[in-house]
Amino acid sequence: MSDSDTLPPADDQRVVDLKQALEERYLSYALSTITQRALPDARDGLKPVHRRIIHAMRLLKLDPGQGYKKSARIVGDVIGKFHPHGDQSIYDALVRMAQDFALRYPLVDGQGNFGNIDGDGAAAMRYTESRMTDVATRLLEGISENAIDFKPTYDGEDEEPVVLPSNFPNLLANGSTGIAVGMATSIPPHNVAELCDAALHLINVNPEASAHDLTQFVKGPDFPTGGILVESPSSIAHSYQTGRGSFRLRSKWEVEETGRGVYLIVVTEIPYGVQKSRLVEKIAELLLAKKLPLLKDVRDESSDDIRLVLEPRARTVDAVILMEQLFKTTDLETRFPLNLNVLDRGTAPKVMSLAQALKAWLEHRKEVLVRRTTHRLEQIAHRLEVLAGYIIAYLNLDEVIRIIREEDDAKASLIATFELSDVQAEAILNMRLRSLRKLEEIELRKEHETLTEEKGHLEGLLASDKRQWGTISKEIEALKKTYPLLNADGTPHALGARRTVLGDAPTADAAEVTEAFIEREPITVILSEKGWIRAPRGHGSDVNDERGFKAGDRLKLSLKCETTDKLLMLTTGGKVYTLAGDKLPGGRGQGEPVRIMVDIEEGQDIVDLFVYRPGQKRIVASAAGYGFIVGEDEMIANTRKGKQILNVGAPDEAALLVPVAGDRVAVIGQNRKLLVFPLAQLAEMARGKGVRLQRYKDGGISDLKTFWAADGLTWTDSSGRTYTKPTEELTDWLGDRATAGRQPPNGFPRNNRFVG
Repeated sequence: MSDSDTLPPADDQRVVDLKQALEERYLSYALSTITQRALPDARDGLKPVHRRIIHAMRLLKLDPGQGYKKSARIVGDVIGKFHPHGDQSIYDALVRMAQDFALRYPLVDGQGNFGNIDGDGAAAMRYTESRMTDVATRLLEGISENAIDFKPTYDGEDEEPVVLPSNFPNLLANGSTGIAVGMATSIPPHNVAELCDAALHLINVNPEASAHDLTQFVKGPDFPTGGILVESPSSIAHSYQTGRGSFRLRSKWEVEETGRGVYLIVVTEIPYGVQKSRLVEKIAELLLAKKLPLLKDVRDESSDDIRLVLEPRARTVDAVILMEQLFKTTDLETRFPLNLNVLDRGTAPKVMSLAQALKAWLEHRKEVLVRRTTHRLEQIAHRLEVLAGYIIAYLNLDEVIRIIREEDDAKASLIATFELSDVQAEAILNMRLRSLRKLEEIELRKEHETLTEEKGHLEGLLASDKRQWGTISKEIEALKKTYPLLNADGTPHALGARRTVLGDAPTADAAEVTEAFIEREPITVILSEKGWIRAPRGHGSDVNDERGFKAGDRLKLSLKCETTDKLLMLTTGGKVYTLAGDKLPGGRGQGEPVRIMVDIEEGQDIVDLFVYRPGQKRIVASAAGYGFIVGEDEMIANTRKGKQILNVGAPDEAALLVPVAGDRVAVIGQNRKLLVFPLAQLAEMARGKGVRLQRYKDGGISDLKTFWAADGLTWTDSSGRTYTKPTEELTDWLGDRATAGRQPPNGFPRNNRFVG
């Protein structure tokens, strides 16, 4: 065979722009995904697969009062008639519609194993049975009364509804999630009684109500699994106004006393969408990894209700701090996103506000009402026409019987004789003999009057926009009475009561929560002259052991603290750096250079290292004798670069950082002059150069100390002897800040230090 024989005819060859072809096809795919799969319709809150399942169940007459049918039968009908996709995807959608932990108001009443909150799947469709719930029948209410349009199915052999009449705010009540091409939707479920109140407010009070106005009725999402919504009202209102945001949801828990001060924490509700078994596994993994030092054990004691038991490490553990730790690290707290992206009138994607979503449903209900009313009027007109014919027939019964018996074309003769319409003549001819009773004429006239009265009422309804909204209001009020928050006796309604409660997040101290992640152990921090740091466990370490230092290095300072402590370190440049006790290298070897942990600038040295104590104040001073009071809270640095506290310029540098413990300040210079002045003369700042503490002709500051006037000034010499000078005997050294001072009393250490 030649090459020319393998080529298609020249007429079938054409050049295609690949870029344009791909754009067209991808756009077609994207639109199909958005409209036919991922986004719900704003009017009935359903995606096509859910709508087709409910419609198929209607055709199978699976009403709430009827018997169940195999789920496989329903799935088969949906595939065969309406939805040419995989059976498993359709069954998965059906299963979710039956799960009371997945849907706030289930649309399918399932019998058999439909899965559980642990994440276990449902039994195969051949083992489960289904029928519609009352909510599903409300979505279908009026579907046979020309309330909505139908369109041909995929094969053109049948028809399916474009949208359901939806006498139920399903979009917001049950919510929806989906991912399309380039867009997604995420709508949490809400309480239908609250939605009814908001809808009635829009109809009867203020059609232009804002999201903030509607939040007085719709407090926030109402998830089927309950939980506690810990989002601020302003944040909720903003989310509802923009159609985008998120809601912070926490598990509900309580403390269960077991006696002798011992307690357990019992979690009774978990956030929506969280698989309980996976949650327990996650907590157990963190427990084994020693990332939950306050928790001893976790147990799942759930049956029909959720019961997760958390056992604290000790009776002294604060339950709130323990739960805050778990909320930070596990799915006991989650955020549910809000992205109210829906199909407006079933065609165009649009991110709606809460008010717009409710209005879309209400406008749909009005359209359904008008169409049902028009359909009913058409039925009444047809019946009135037939009744008028019947009445004529009864008034002339003998003649009608004669015509039917004797005339060849009885229908034409009836029309000609009594001036009947074709419909009336046909109705008379189809009349049963049993209807020819004496009292039938009276009943016909009574029915005629009743229908005429109803016709007048319906025509008035169609002519009045106000009456239409009034009818819709009554329907909504009836819906609210069906699913109230409380029963008549004041008890919570089984389906209508709010499950997700509104609350505030516990005001636990952030520092305490952070500390809760660290196992508290005593450590001894050792810092060398050359800036090497280590923290051996315990408080009994030999800090002067030469094996712990490199050659030519020695101890600069040591301090006892715990792994939960923060350490503050001052450098000669006036910067303070923060070190975490649990992050310091252990006691083996010589430790690590502190410059690896924080960014100490070149040429600067470490002045002091101490344990941070909230609320404590210190006096920071430069070598030139300038200083001020600063709170330790102001020194905390959140980055490696530290925080500038004392402003110094070369050749001056930071020299002292002394705790404030008194009402007097004693300062001594390198010139061996001592000055005592009131602490009140020093300003408190967060950053600055400070004020002059003592005036020097030569040199600078040597040491500084605060003391209480009532206790006197104390110092220790090089031999360890302690001296105390009462305030009455310090008259010669008392003065104002920034004066020179005088030679110290006899016995003061020669190294000019208050601690020799």
